[in-house]
Amino acid sequence: MVRVNPVECEETTYHHGSHRDLLESPVDPSPIPRNVNAIIVPTARPPAYLTEAVELAGALGCTLVTMHSGKWTTAAQAAERFGAGVDLIAIDVPGPDRLHLPDWETSRLLAEASRLLAGNPFARRTDLSLKRNLALMLSHMLGWSRILFLDDDITGLNPDDVRKASGLLDTYNAVGLQIGGFPDNSVVCHAYRQAGGEQQSFIGGGALAVELERSTSFFPDIYNDDWFFLLDGDKRLQPTSVTGQVVQYPYDPFRTPERARAEELGDVLAEGIYWLLDQGRSIADADRGHWGRFLKRRARFIEDVLAMVRADDALGSHEKDRRIAALKGALGRLALITPSLCESYLQAWTADRRQWQRHVEELPTRQQLPDALAALSGQGCPPLKSQPAEKNGQPTADMRLKPYRPPVPEPPEGAGVVAAGVDSLVSAAPEQSDNFAPEPA
Repeated sequence: MVRVNPVECEETTYHHGSHRDLLESPVDPSPIPRNVNAIIVPTARPPAYLTEAVELAGALGCTLVTMHSGKWTTAAQAAERFGAGVDLIAIDVPGPDRLHLPDWETSRLLAEASRLLAGNPFARRTDLSLKRNLALMLSHMLGWSRILFLDDDITGLNPDDVRKASGLLDTYNAVGLQIGGFPDNSVVCHAYRQAGGEQQSFIGGGALAVELERSTSFFPDIYNDDWFFLLDGDKRLQPTSVTGQVVQYPYDPFRTPERARAEELGDVLAEGIYWLLDQGRSIADADRGHWGRFLKRRARFIEDVLAMVRADDALGSHEKDRRIAALKGALGRLALITPSLCESYLQAWTADRRQWQRHVEELPTRQQLPDALAALSGQGCPPLKSQPAEKNGQPTADMRLKPYRPPVPEPPEGAGVVAAGVDSLVSAAPEQSDNFAPEPA
């Protein structure tokens, strides 16, 4: 069993356990509630996991876009289960070679770095960032201005929280819903918290409302892609706030050391940048000297966590061994990360931001759904299709932003909260998180 709440808390000088001070407190804590055009759910789990997103879209009267891949789900399955009850656009997402996406400098850099090392250590096993970028493109072509990104392991969805988040988009580029339940952290930070460290969760793409006319960012293909999305070029964060709360399903972060290895580069890069932001500095300060110092801090931090785990008498030997294996996996991957690689990645990311902005500007606008889906496909590749099938011949019924009209009379306290039991869903699919694909069969 995973122990989430430590009894005592410890601090380390080599790690910032919270970045929440970077988020802006709403100037108006009670903004005019507004609806979103669409909810976007990248999914690799069985369609049962979409139940609460379907109910949320119904309560908000907005479109639900589900983006499917992997062996556990298809767009047709989602349409068969939910198509009659919601304005659904379900899409089977192919590999990147069949899609109209930029040729990312960041991905090319990591591919070249991996070829020089044994085991292709920086290869990605998830298409989460790809789906999120496709959703940004689709929204641009359909004329949507406000969307909610929602992961398929998020529950406890409250329509009023979403309306408030959308209202805050009058001021902010992005507004996160605070993720409660099982903490939304990397493997290393899970081990730190569970061993007694002071560790909080930040906001992220698991529950994030975005204003598309002001935000021009993208999701790089790396762990913590959402932290990169929130950055504002070489400066600091985009105007970003937080409201409400959702709940993340539990999972086992120590099931395999490979999860920690796969996360380490993205965790290093994101934590290294946010370390600077926490001190009032800018992304431009993340030069080779900074990365040399930060990589040493990172190693000391993981070594500290290893010592904390070994000293934790409340852990049984099996649980302790699993955490130690994961932390050693992270240290092994960290040994392959150099200051030069980190500096080069940020340079490539800056180039990708410029390329992404040009890419989006060149997309057609005011498109009907079939034309927008076709524009997502690579040249010479079959156009993407949506389910239910009848939407392939016409746009969705009404893609405009519907005004929010509060109910009269006001509902009783607690009404409108969409919730479902976790246990009935968790057993439906192999354990996974949105940043780590299931083990291959």
